[in-house]
Amino acid sequence: MILINLLPHREEKRRRRKAAFFAGLGVAAIAGAAIVGLWWLVLQQMTSAQQQRNDFMKAEIARLDAQIKDIAALKSEIEALKARQKAVEDLQTDRNVPVHLLNELAKHTPEGVYLTTIRQAGDIVSVSGVAQTNERVSELLRNTAYNATWLERPELIEIASTTAQGKRLYNFSLRVSLKRPKAPAAAAAASAPVAKKV
Repeated sequence: MILINLLPHREEKRRRRKAAFFAGLGVAAIAGAAIVGLWWLVLQQMTSAQQQRNDFMKAEIARLDAQIKDIAALKSEIEALKARQKAVEDLQTDRNVPVHLLNELAKHTPEGVYLTTIRQAGDIVSVSGVAQTNERVSELLRNTAYNATWLERPELIEIASTTAQGKRLYNFSLRVSLKRPKAPAAAAAASAPVAKKV
């Protein structure tokens, strides 16, 4: 006997396919939401880790900035101390300059030359005097140029011939610069013999 199904089987298949489609769609939506949620959690964790690194870097930068300020303050203090030390050394040197100046002038003034005025303005010394001959003035200039330790760059300003008590004399004025001696440490280093490498 032949059985004929008169029930609406096509509608039943359509309904089952529709249900399967919506079930697959729901599963896909749930899976997509889970993936998006998981990705969001990973991003949140990465952002949090990066934020912690940024905070750490900011703290380290602030600490280093404080150290740099301390170093800058120390450098300025060192520069101020060096300036004070140089001022004290200059005062110590300047204290003896008049003695050395007079000693140099007395040592290098030739016979027949008489100094009448000596004026110092900073490192420039103006000297006026009377000489018996032009050659004596030239000798004074040569002595201060080549033999003086504390004097340098002598420059003749003026020389004029006069007659006094029947004698011919030469009034002159010259300018000379004071030479600063080297610092003791630099002088010692310059005078020390250079060690030869073996």
